[in-house]
Formats: sequence, structure tokens, C-alpha cells
Amino acid sequence: MAAGAAHRAGALKQQNKPHKGRKHRGGAQRRAAGRVPAKTLSRRRRRDLSKSDRRHQALQLRRQSKEAVLTEKRNLGGRDGPPHLVVVLPLHAGLLTHRILRALQSDGAAVVHRDERAEGFVLLSPQFKQRWRFVTAHMGNLHAVLDLAKVADTLLFVLDPLDGWDSTGDYYLSCLFAQGLPSYALAVLGVPDLPQKKQADAKKKLGKAIEKRFPDAKLFPLNTEQESLLLLRHLAAQKQRHLAFRDRRAYLLAHNAEFVPSRDSDLVGNLKVSGYVRGWTLNVNSLVHIVGHGDFQMSQVDAPPDPFTLNPRVAKGQQKKGQDMEIQDDSVNGVVEMEEVIKVLLKVDPRKQESLQSEVIPDPMEGEQTWPTEEELKDAEGSLKKRRKVLKVPKGTSNYQAAWIVDDGEDGSEEEEEDDNMEDEDLMEEASQVVESSEEEELAEEECETMTIAESARDDLYDEKVDEDEEQMLEKYRQERLDQMFPDEVDTPRNLPARVRFQKYRGLKSFRTSPWDPKENLPRDYARIFQFQDFSRTRKHVFRQLEKEETEGAMVGWYVTLHICSVPISVMESFRQGMPMVLFSLLPHEQKMSVLNFVVRRHLGNSDTVKAKEELIFHCGFRRFRASPLYSQHSSADKHKLEHFLRPDAALVATVYAPIAFPPASVLLFKQRSNGMHDLIATGSLLSVDPDRIIIKRLVLSGHPFKIFSKTAVVRYMFFNREDVLWFKPVELRTKWGRRGHITEPLGTHGHMKCHFDGQLKSQDTVLLNLYKRVFPKWTYDPHVPEPVPWARNEQQLFMQELEME
Repeated sequence: MAAGAAHRAGALKQQNKPHKGRKHRGGAQRRAAGRVPAKTLSRRRRRDLSKSDRRHQALQLRRQSKEAVLTEKRNLGGRDGPPHLVVVLPLHAGLLTHRILRALQSDGAAVVHRDERAEGFVLLSPQFKQRWRFVTAHMGNLHAVLDLAKVADTLLFVLDPLDGWDSTGDYYLSCLFAQGLPSYALAVLGVPDLPQKKQADAKKKLGKAIEKRFPDAKLFPLNTEQESLLLLRHLAAQKQRHLAFRDRRAYLLAHNAEFVPSRDSDLVGNLKVSGYVRGWTLNVNSLVHIVGHGDFQMSQVDAPPDPFTLNPRVAKGQQKKGQDMEIQDDSVNGVVEMEEVIKVLLKVDPRKQESLQSEVIPDPMEGEQTWPTEEELKDAEGSLKKRRKVLKVPKGTSNYQAAWIVDDGEDGSEEEEEDDNMEDEDLMEEASQVVESSEEEELAEEECETMTIAESARDDLYDEKVDEDEEQMLEKYRQERLDQMFPDEVDTPRNLPARVRFQKYRGLKSFRTSPWDPKENLPRDYARIFQFQDFSRTRKHVFRQLEKEETEGAMVGWYVTLHICSVPISVMESFRQGMPMVLFSLLPHEQKMSVLNFVVRRHLGNSDTVKAKEELIFHCGFRRFRASPLYSQHSSADKHKLEHFLRPDAALVATVYAPIAFPPASVLLFKQRSNGMHDLIATGSLLSVDPDRIIIKRLVLSGHPFKIFSKTAVVRYMFFNREDVLWFKPVELRTKWGRRGHITEPLGTHGHMKCHFDGQLKSQDTVLLNLYKRVFPKWTYDPHVPEPVPWARNEQQLFMQELEME
């Protein structure tokens, strides 16, 4: 091509359409008629910000979050906040509690207030301008450890210099990690007591053990005063980790408690609990939950003087300044008591107070009622006249007694009469057995002697108990194996028609897409529960109200006394025995019963067979209760298949009746042994509060191909009469090798049927028929959980515990 010659397009040049976006855009604007969507407006405003403005906005947000973290860190343990609550947890049986506490008290400049009721103390340090409360958790009580971890600001794990932690410590660590771990620190005590040659090896061994459980943790020795000060400095400066279930609730660890019996009974009264408010502002009109004991109402909140202040003069002035608007003088009979003794901070408002009602009282007459007509009444009278009989009875017999006399000519072969007679005979036999057993027990008590049991007899008793437990475990293991090999398969009964035995089941064209009404055939227990129209929306609304509205109440860091109404004396007795008393305020609706769904997964350290509807112990957030859950598959469909066992290889959903809780909240599932010990079975979290979650039980009937043709086959052993074949004819069939088909017609009277499939069957194939039924959990909720037996540290202790139980 010559230089300077211009390129000319040929005849085959691509011709594109002109862009007409402006025309369409104008039409869209005319159709909108000036309406601007919110999203478009927000994007335009965001686009209008310049680069420097966006940078400045990001800097402001960063500063606000940083200031919030610093304020929280300064308030915790400071002058305006509650004392820094540190729970000391020795993870080895060889560690002595008093030695650990003595090592933490080595700061000579600090003021120590020892707790006479429990093992612990309050440390006031003018050097750090901090105050700590150290509480020791006894490793023998699982509930005490978990309850203290719910309210602790920091967990201080104390390790053994040689072994680190034993089996009990490892078990408790698993429970604490599943429940939710707050800020923690690791300390070791007793390294200088080891020989000089073994100290380096012990430190290396501890370092390797810590890397598995605590990858980024630092180990602090507790041997000198300087090392104790370093640990205190670390506790004061470390970042606080938040537990989700306590972020929006006020909670309190009782420091003192006083029980005032009521006038009617000494077993129930008012409980005065003193402690520091933590977490959130405490509203006197809300309900309070005492962990392990139930929900209660408050009558008033007092403001006693703070017993542990860094500067009493400043604290008193601030208390007057901050509480002057809400402090009221309580007077009785015109006599005003001293200001320092009683300062009423808040009193309950009956109009705003939350109710303790947890269940809906169902009305059996709420449904539609129709009065019988005159014709129906006449027919009923006529049927009664026809049923009247003339019997020969002794003189003086009343009509009621004559109704129980059986005529010789009367036919007594009906099934209902036989069942009633059998029940009456069983009741008479049980009553006679009870009388005889009571007489035998009285004679045995009179003739009993004190004797020493030989070791062989103890072994025989132990063997009998072990044999019973092993038989039960073996039977459950066999059922689990059968469920894995032949899932949901059952044998068709021969003495009962299948259409009667499986009358509550139905067939589905597709388990995934076939509709199922969630309001169909609900049990009577559903009339007792509460249900939300949109639970997620209600949850967001409750949380939004907490953040927007400044509720009047006791602020975080105040030392208050709560007056709790109608509390049983067992709560005070538990506190006197050394158990921690932990209180949580409830959000709206959290005292009401509903259907809770938990996503759980088997704990790796447990391999026991757990069957559906088997009673387990739930630790959900700040609650613990007993219930018998149903297990179902965790999927995004609208129907979920029932699982007969808690499978170890997948996450399942456990469904129970329980009080409402707003997620997020952790859940731990324990199983109680026959000797009283609690085994950790599964861990997980709260999924939803949804009574409309459909749990479907699948039932599979199997048959054997008797004669096989090209696409048809004669199947037997699925049914045993002609009527059952006709009854289940509309249900689709499938085979284990993937064929699908349907029943064409019955053959003969013994249950053989002719079936058509989408391909030729194999001789070793099995024909299956799926039936479905919706199932509901049983109302087995029990808020009273027995205290667990201390965890055995080895097999020998476990053996001795079982013998002592015998």
C-alpha cells in the first residue's frame, strides 16, 4: 500500500445499531413520575462525597470504635466500672487452691478483702488503679464451672508444671470452648520445685501442649511477686472477648444474699441479692433468671454503699451526683431510716412489669360448638331404650350396682371388654403386689442386720449392674447398625392390615417439592406455646429497641441489691453451700414457651449411641434444662427428614419445647449416666424458634421381585392381602438400584402385585415404597437439672464411684 493512502471500508463492514439509551431513559423517568427509589438516592449521596470526605468519614468511624474499646477497657475494674472478675480454674488435681490464691495476693501495696463464704478475694491495687475479684471454680462441680464462666471477664487457667492438665481438665476445657470462652490467661505454678535438670524439659512440654489448645497464648509463671504483678498487668491490659448471649443482657454474680421468708410459708420468700451490675442496664420491670432455679420478678432495686471502692470520698460524691434523681427515701410508719442503710433506687411499675406467664392456657370450648337437634335427641333416647335389658339381681340392688352385673347369656367375647378385664386384673395384681412388698419391707427392716460384704459379693453386684447396662447399650447399638444398613425400613405386619397399621402415613410424589401444610393436624401441645409471625423481624426489633431507647435502671458498674419475689428457699441453701449464684435479666418474650431448634454436632470424645427422644441435659446460653429432643436433617428445604439416632458424621437439628431465646446462643448437650455423671454428647448453637418447622418421619416398605419381565415384575412380601395392594396403589415405587414405577394391579389374595417400571429389574434388586408422616416433639421440658457427680479422674475412681452408688 502506498504511503499516505487512506483505508476505506469494504462492503462487508459490520454495521452496529445506534445507542438509544437516552430515549429509554427518558421514558423510564416519565413512567416513574418523579418517584426516586431509596437505594438510588443513597447511592447518589454516597457518590457525591469527595475522596477527602470519604477518607475523613472512615477516620471518624475508626476513632469511634477505638474510643469505645478504650472506654470499655478503662471502665472494667476501674473507678466507674465493676471489679474485674477473674475466675481461677486449676486444670490438674495436684494443684492446691490456697497456694494459687496466695501467689496472686503477693502484691504488698494492694488491699485484700477475703471472701469468707467462698474461696476467693477482692484485690484493690492503687498502683494499677484497678480492682479485681478472684473467684475459684472447683473442678469437682461442672455446673459451678460453667456458671462462673458465663459471667467471668477473664478465665485464669492454672497448669501443672509436668502434665499441664489431666483428663478432667481436658474435659472441662472442651465444655468451656463449646459454651464460649471469654478472655483468658495461662499461668503455671511450681516450676522451681522441680529438679533443675527437668525444668527446661517441662517448659518445652508445656509449650507444645499449649500450642494445640491455645495457639497464641502466653504462659505466665506464678512464683515471685514480680511475676504476679506481670500477670495482673496483663489481665488489666488485654483485649476483652465478648460472649454473644450476654452482650445485650444485664447479669450479676451475687456477692451477698439474704432470704426473708413470706408470711404464708417458710419455704418461699423474698431474696435480697447484692452484686455489681454488668453487661447492660438493669431494668427493674424486666424478669430475672437465676441460673439453675428459674425465672422471677423483682420488686425494687436498692443502692447500698459500695464495699470495695478505690477512693471512698470520690465514690460517695459520684454516687450522690449520679443517683440523686432516682434515689428515694423508704419510710415505714412515718419513720425515715438512715440514708446510708437504705437507698431505694427503683421500684417496679405494675403496668410495665413483665409477666411470668410461660404457657398459653388452652380453651377446650374455643372451637365451634353445635347443639343437637330434636331428631338427634329422639334417636339417642330410642337407642338407649333398645339397649335396656332385664336382669335378675338380688334384693336391695341399686341401678348402679345392677349395671355392673354380667348376664350369663351376654356375649363377653368383645375385644374392648377383654382389654378392660385384663386391665382390671393387672391393677388388682399390682395392688396386691404393692401390699405384699410393703409387708415384706417392714419385716425385712425388723430383721435386718449389719454385715460385711465380701469382695466376691461386691464383684457380683457390679457384674449384675454392668450386665444390665451392656445389654441396653448392645440393643441400641444393634438398632443403630440396622438403621445405617437399612434406613427407615420396617417389616409389614401379617396380623394387621397395612392400611390400618400405616393409616397416619401418606405418599409423596417428591419429598422436596410436594406441598405440606404446616398448620395441619397439630398436637394439643401446640395450643400451649407462643409463636411469632416473623421471628427474625421480632428479634431485630427487640435488639433495635435496646440500642435506641435508654432504659431507666441500674447502670453498669453500680453495686445494687435486688429484691426478688417468690423465691424458694432451695436457692439460698445452694448459695450457702458454696455454689455461685448467677443472675441474668431476660429480654421480652424470653420467659414464654415455644419450639426451639438447635444445630448440633457430635462431640469427638464421645461415641455412645444416642437415640431420638432420649432425655438429655441442655445448656443453652444462660439456661439449663432437661428435654427429649427429635433429630432431623439440617437442610434449606421446607421439609426435614427425621433421624432416629444422633449421627456422628453430620450436623443435625435437635427440636424441643423450651423457653424462647434469641440467637446467637451456644448449646451443650449432656447425657446423665446411671451413676450421676454427665457426659458431653454434642455441641452447637441455637438455630431458630420456629414451631412451623416440618419434621417428616419416613417409613419404607420393601418387597422382593418374584417374576421379572421386560418392564414389568411380580412383587411379593410387601403386602399380604389384596385390599392393601389396592389401598397403596397410587403411591410411587422405587428400587435400590434406581428404578421407578407404580403398582398396576393385585394378583391373587396373598398380596402379590403386578408392577410396571421404567426399565428391567435385576434379580437381586429390592422394591421399596416410601410413606411419610409429620412428627412433633414430646413435652418433656424440665427446668430442674440434678447436680452432676464429680467427674472421675481415672478408671479406678470411676469403678469406686459405681460401687459406692450400689
